[in-house]
Amino acid sequence: MRRLVRPFVLTALAACCGAALAAPATDDQPHGRLPGWAQPESYQLDFKVDPRQQDFSGTTVIKVKLTQASDHLWLHGRELKVGKVAVTDAAGKKHAAKYVEVAPQEGVVRIDFGGTLQPQELTLAFDYTAPLNQQLQGLYKVSHEGQPYAMTQMEPISARFAFPGFDEPGFKTPFDIRLTIPDDEVGVANTKQVKEETAGKGWKKLTFSTTKPLPTYLVAFGVGPWDVVKGLDILPSQYRSEKLELRGIAAKGEGHRMQHVLGETPSIIHTLEDYYGFGYPWDKLDLLAAPDFSAGAMENPGLVTFRDWLLLIDPDSSANYVRGSFNVTAHELAHQWTGDTVTLAWWDDLWLNEAFATWMQQKVTQKVHPEYRADLDRVRGAQGAMNGDSLVTTRKIRQPITGNGDIETAFDGITYQKGAAVLGMFEGYVGEPTFQQGMRTYIQDHKFGNATADDLIDAIAKAADKGDDFKQAFKSFLNQPGVPYVQTELSQEGGKTVLKLSQSRYLPYGSKGDTKQVWGVPMCVRYGTASGSKVSCELFNQATGSMVLEGASKGTWVLPNANATGYYRFAMAKNDLGSLGKQIGKLDDAEQLAYADAVNASFKHGDLDAGDVLAALKPLTSSKTREVAIAPLSSFNWIYRNLAQTDAQRAKLAAWAKAAYLPRMTQLGYHRKANEADSDSLLRNTLADELALVVKLPEVRAELLKQGDAALKRKADGRLDLAAADPDLIGSALAVAVQERGKPAVDALIAELPQTSDPALRNAMLDGLAEANDPALTQQVRNFALDKKVKVGEMGMLLRGGRDTRTERDAAWQWATTNYDKIVERTGSFSGGRLPDLVGGGGCSQDEADRLQAFFKDRAKQVSGAERGLAQTSEATVLCSALVEKQNPAVILR
Repeated sequence: MRRLVRPFVLTALAACCGAALAAPATDDQPHGRLPGWAQPESYQLDFKVDPRQQDFSGTTVIKVKLTQASDHLWLHGRELKVGKVAVTDAAGKKHAAKYVEVAPQEGVVRIDFGGTLQPQELTLAFDYTAPLNQQLQGLYKVSHEGQPYAMTQMEPISARFAFPGFDEPGFKTPFDIRLTIPDDEVGVANTKQVKEETAGKGWKKLTFSTTKPLPTYLVAFGVGPWDVVKGLDILPSQYRSEKLELRGIAAKGEGHRMQHVLGETPSIIHTLEDYYGFGYPWDKLDLLAAPDFSAGAMENPGLVTFRDWLLLIDPDSSANYVRGSFNVTAHELAHQWTGDTVTLAWWDDLWLNEAFATWMQQKVTQKVHPEYRADLDRVRGAQGAMNGDSLVTTRKIRQPITGNGDIETAFDGITYQKGAAVLGMFEGYVGEPTFQQGMRTYIQDHKFGNATADDLIDAIAKAADKGDDFKQAFKSFLNQPGVPYVQTELSQEGGKTVLKLSQSRYLPYGSKGDTKQVWGVPMCVRYGTASGSKVSCELFNQATGSMVLEGASKGTWVLPNANATGYYRFAMAKNDLGSLGKQIGKLDDAEQLAYADAVNASFKHGDLDAGDVLAALKPLTSSKTREVAIAPLSSFNWIYRNLAQTDAQRAKLAAWAKAAYLPRMTQLGYHRKANEADSDSLLRNTLADELALVVKLPEVRAELLKQGDAALKRKADGRLDLAAADPDLIGSALAVAVQERGKPAVDALIAELPQTSDPALRNAMLDGLAEANDPALTQQVRNFALDKKVKVGEMGMLLRGGRDTRTERDAAWQWATTNYDKIVERTGSFSGGRLPDLVGGGGCSQDEADRLQAFFKDRAKQVSGAERGLAQTSEATVLCSALVEKQNPAVILR
């Protein structure tokens, strides 16, 4: 934990005698973390911002503790035009200083003092101007219905675009923020506004209360003609004595749509306070709906920012948006404790922020909205992470940071979903009350400071009275990449049923990775007994081992991941897997998802063929639980898109899907029913997409086309009648209309999008455009993605469409490589890790991997994060090709 050091006054004696201390050489440029001998103690940030302008100005004053003699120090700044730097020593003497951009692309800056200064407290003052960023980083500019707004996104390393500072998570200090803005604008920041004063004609200055210690990446503010909506104050709790002010912040004219999320928020806050035993620690809570945003949401303390569609909810909003709103809000508010109150010390422990927020969100959702089935979201999230974690090019949860690209690409399924699954696995192993006790201690011990993985593991181990075996088991999932693959075999030994175990690393067919790897796996198995089933758990931390299944019935069956709490995959003999399949009705929903993943994993491993997979997964399609019923679609869609080669094979697969899902689609109907469960609304949407846009059943497409045509009709005011389609199906309906009606539909949607501010309707239109399948129209849509009428955060929705077939991928490749510079110019370095996938993702042949590597050979180094993205996209392409070659498409017809 980095402690704040109190300011001190340098005495004459210290100034004299300190001269013996050596000054570091000026060639000591940091290529990673900044040196610790200069530490910020506080910031005063003054910004003058008019969103209608292209630039802003700022004054930054930083109190710095210099702990060794030096003639310079290092900090961060990027694209800042610094006009003046003043350094004042502890005696009040000013020193000439110089701002030197040493590594502009990384934002590393040296401040030269003009002479050696001894250890003391310094005050650094900067006057500067900078452009309002156009790529959703730092302090950036967006618009809504023609009105400009300026707002921030500092995480992970974009605060340096907004002000000079020590842009690392380990440096936590208080901040004082002042905003000078036009009289007719509204300003909001992390803390409460405490003062407003005039600042010249047409300007006002807003002063906000001093923050508690924060890293630079959590500083947040916004300027614009915002609607500010007062929510009900959140009542005091056992852990918080004062009521909490709650507000919604939205673009002008949208504030009335914040009522839903404001109504849900108090229950989230109270649930989090009860779990952590620690009251919400900031002086107010604003939820801001951003007109454009690079992430899903951001946990800035006191001013949490979101993509607008997550907060702007109407009575007829899609169930997908309503659920998403609650889940993401719970995630970001969980961060107020894990991430904000306690912050990672360095980016290799990003999981301490994101995995905990993901894991805690699922707890909150399960308590407040059990019908949302967050327990199944946890399992599905872990399984999705396992797909990426099966690559040799995957990351560790605690990935060493070698450059900015490693920081920017750490926000992925490994950090979020794998991390959350590992937490849940060890929570299940020690028990929920014990784990909670450890978490409460961890928060209290490190509040308003920094922490590491060891701090967390030590707190849990102490609460659980566990020793080094437990700690090493936990660390085995943090410090090495990959998914454990547990092979099981039932046997009879001395009259007892024994489950023999061996573990290795799971690698898909065609992988060139090394399987020799061992974890400390908290392994729980369910097996059949005379009275039903039983669960047995052990810590499996060797390459081989065994478990005695006490009370197992004769000819028992076994599920090697009871309750689906484990982050591992299991392998069984084909007959044993078949026996388990016959017990589907005895498994709970989460366990049925574990079974589906085992089938898919065996297929990707090359142990099952496509016919085996379809037969093994078919029983799940009749489940009444949405998440279980659609679990087979991942495997089915891969087979349909990559393996089927003839019309007969595709027809056979379409018949499989029709038999499995059309009766349910017909039962649900094509319009939302009054008071129906939101799970039905979500299932209707998934099945419509699958049956109409993947296997293209004529009867489903006909129903959706009716809605698409109705939505594309013009009203008296000349606008499209988008409300004519079911709100859950409008994206699918417009997609079918685009495919069936062609250019008139595409032209109509492209004309309508700039006139539409509603984010849900914009998303639906983008969904429709992305499904264009005529070559000329797909090119028109991709060209439109580069138009400023499409927000930066919306571009990917259009550019990732149209890649199901090799012909489509070739066309997408040709367009993307031709327009590569324009894509990079609009998206910037923040999206660098996703850039190779955006250009050439979805491939399934060696030559597609080869051309991707050739194109990015020199380019990947020029965009931060692109090298990792290139490695993973290429590997996934090669593995897809290998599995296609391994499989025999003829089995589809048997």
